[in-house]
Amino acid sequence: MTDYKNLIDGEMVDNGEWLDVLNPANEQVVGRVPACGKDELDRAVAAARRAFKDWRKTSQEERQKVVHGIAAAIKDNADELFRLLTTEQGKPHAQAQQEIYGAAGLAAAQSTLTLDDVVNQDDDQRFSRTRRVPVGVVGGIVPWNFPVMMAIQKIVPALVAGCTIVLKPSPFTPLTTLRIAELIKDVVPAGTVNIITGEDHLGPMITEHPDIDKITFTGSTATGKKIMEGASGDLKRITLELGGNDASIVLPDADVEKVAEQLFWSSFSNAGQVCIAAKRVYIHKDIYDDLSKAIAEYAKSVVVGDGSQQGTGVGPIQNKKQYDRVLELIQDAKDNGYKFLTGGDKDPSGTGYYVPITILDNPPEDARIVAEEQFGPVMPLLKFDSIDEVIERANNSEYGLAGAVWTKDTDKGVEIAEQLETGTVWINEFMHLSPFSPFGGHKQSGFGAEYGVDGLKEFTYPQVITVKRDAVV
Repeated sequence: MTDYKNLIDGEMVDNGEWLDVLNPANEQVVGRVPACGKDELDRAVAAARRAFKDWRKTSQEERQKVVHGIAAAIKDNADELFRLLTTEQGKPHAQAQQEIYGAAGLAAAQSTLTLDDVVNQDDDQRFSRTRRVPVGVVGGIVPWNFPVMMAIQKIVPALVAGCTIVLKPSPFTPLTTLRIAELIKDVVPAGTVNIITGEDHLGPMITEHPDIDKITFTGSTATGKKIMEGASGDLKRITLELGGNDASIVLPDADVEKVAEQLFWSSFSNAGQVCIAAKRVYIHKDIYDDLSKAIAEYAKSVVVGDGSQQGTGVGPIQNKKQYDRVLELIQDAKDNGYKFLTGGDKDPSGTGYYVPITILDNPPEDARIVAEEQFGPVMPLLKFDSIDEVIERANNSEYGLAGAVWTKDTDKGVEIAEQLETGTVWINEFMHLSPFSPFGGHKQSGFGAEYGVDGLKEFTYPQVITVKRDAVV
């Protein structure tokens, strides 16, 4: 077991108080991290504030060089990092590799984004332009499902915009992020990136800290509401990427054999612990029986187990709290007599937070497994008759993060997509996010954007400078 330290003001430090981190595959302690509180947070914020004075003045080229250094450090140590990520998060090695390399690629790509001045007026009377200036010190709060990717998508745009950051990883998955902190300690100027760990009470401290100017948070809608409340005291800027109950709509012209595997992974990647996973799959009645059977048959070929073992397709749920919630939703489905195509039972004698791949056959629309975000390896398949009906059902949610339409007729797919109340809609694919396209939710899936120029703007204020020509002074 290894002790991992925090990054504060360019140094790896600890406070002598520790939190245990478990491997969800076997519930064994695999590392310890500092249990930080107000003192450590104050030190980190003070370091970020000092560093901001110089960092905000740096050129785009200087910022790019630093961010490229972060990308290189991750990529050069990818083998070590993805194995550590699997150990603490549970996802299979192949998916952990995708996250690590994806994070390096994201950093490199987002370093190329620029916020150019906009000329508002240029005539005999005035020259006016709008420039973007950095917000200041950012507080970043990261979830446990994609701990490295989510950390990078907060650190990098903050740095590119000229901000500094204090980042809090989830107490369930801090190890890989702190190892990256150690790797980039000498790449980033002291104080520009600070990474501190602690239990859940540290989050509200960050949100309410008087010397933090902006909060960027990824996580549940319930926690997002608390962050809005905490940030309201001094009107902090906030970006929230929250929950989703994402609907996939499969039209009758879809090729059953070709889409079955894709639909499976759209729901069960990372054991279903993905905010943009397909959490409700609506299948037209003409192909429902064939497609539901094909998905269930494919599910039987996928191994649930320890992500570090070769051949594992779906790993454990990351933590006990979420594990218990998923089991509660499955039990609710049983209690209500809903039909299961696969799964529904767990091994009572085993260790690790494993939930069998579970697929439900056309439960009612008001079932908890349909109405709530499950965030686990449970997929409800739902039958629909008409386009108007399925659009209404898909939109009947407090969430609006993402969705997908599967059809040979892409024009029809786009027509449906334009009627869905979500921030992102895919046609014939799933979970594709581009570093250059904005990503954000509608309704209670949050607000603001990440990725792209829109995401970069979230870390800035607009400032208008106007010069009066031929003025008498």
